Amino acid sequence: MSAFTLPPHQLRLLCAAFCLLITIAGCALDPVNKSWFGGVAIKGYDPVAYFTDRKPAKGQKKFSMKWQGATWLFASEEHLKLFKAKPEAYAPRYGGYCAWAVSQGNTAGIDPNAWDIVDGKLYLNYNLKVQQKWQADQQNLIQQADKLWPDLVSGD
Repeated sequence: MSAFTLPPHQLRLLCAAFCLLITIAGCALDPVNKSWFGGVAIKGYDPVAYFTDRKPAKGQKKFSMKWQGATWLFASEEHLKLFKAKPEAYAPRYGGYCAWAVSQGNTAGIDPNAWDIVDGKLYLNYNLKVQQKWQADQQNLIQQADKLWPDLVSGD
């Protein structure tokens, strides 16, 4: 038997433990939608730009900060300062996950070009087609997403 060979009963136990870890990890939703590499929120787009410029803008590494376990990028020093002063005012709802998906009890990635500001809050969607579904019944979908989001984040 080599140093890396396990008896069948130990191998089964190891596989069961590994499957349990994967299941547990799969239940815990990160509260911020971020990239796997570098932990960058909303695909590196500047959340403040949606409000000030009324369009998406790519952020720059030189204007960045950590917040809620993610790195947030900004297009300018001014935008960074605005976000630092009041991050909740600029951060997208539902951690930057697709708002329509959250309203359905799920999460999905986003297209930074599929966005809306409703009642002073930023909402992002998976793509422009999903955004059309979102816009067709926004107020009801926001109410539904607001109800479902806490359970999605907590894993319940």
